[in-house]
Amino acid sequence: MSVANGSLRYALLAVVVGAVLFPFSRVASGACVVAAVGVIYFHRDPARVVPPQGVVAPADGKVTVIREEEDGLRLGIYMSGWDVHVNRAPMDGTVANVEHVPGANKLAFTKDAEENERLRFEFEDYTLEQIAGTFARRTYSYVDPGQAVARGQRIGHISFGSRFDMVFPPEYGPDDLTVDVGHRLYGGETVIAPQRSQVTSDAERAADAAGAEAVEEPTGDAAASSASSA
Repeated sequence: MSVANGSLRYALLAVVVGAVLFPFSRVASGACVVAAVGVIYFHRDPARVVPPQGVVAPADGKVTVIREEEDGLRLGIYMSGWDVHVNRAPMDGTVANVEHVPGANKLAFTKDAEENERLRFEFEDYTLEQIAGTFARRTYSYVDPGQAVARGQRIGHISFGSRFDMVFPPEYGPDDLTVDVGHRLYGGETVIAPQRSQVTSDAERAADAAGAEAVEEPTGDAAASSASSA
């Protein structure tokens, strides 16, 4: 079973502690071994089959937030202790910046998590955020600024319960999503929105609406011609 990059050291620490405790307490030593197995399971990194089209979920977990903001449509995913915590790129793109943002460490599934510490991945026109929780205070990036990533590619992981947010490119709106609050997602596999070429931007919608109104309302010459014919 594959595990997230750099996570084996947590399991190794538990094994070392267990070995030290063995002469004094087999129960405590056994508990450390169980903890090591749990750490490995938590940091598992299963292979995923990326669908041929569409924006894919950047993380495993349950959708808890869908909200329009000034910067774009935000989708929040809560990752419980049972979810895979390796994160993936939802779309092709180039990393513009990776920034650590200090903050609180409140429960990741509450609204207070908006103030939490995070690691922000900025792309050309969308943003991803690993948001730390009460127990999750270790975020890891696998990518660097200037690096091109493919849809479904691993970009990082976060340890021990957390939240992952995506702010979509400006052309996406709530009606473009194929998931809703409460839906369970699998990173790199679940399609959460159509690809760019299938999305109509606000500007295109406005242009289409204006064109439709122009067709429905005849011009002055057309109206006069229609009246004289009558």
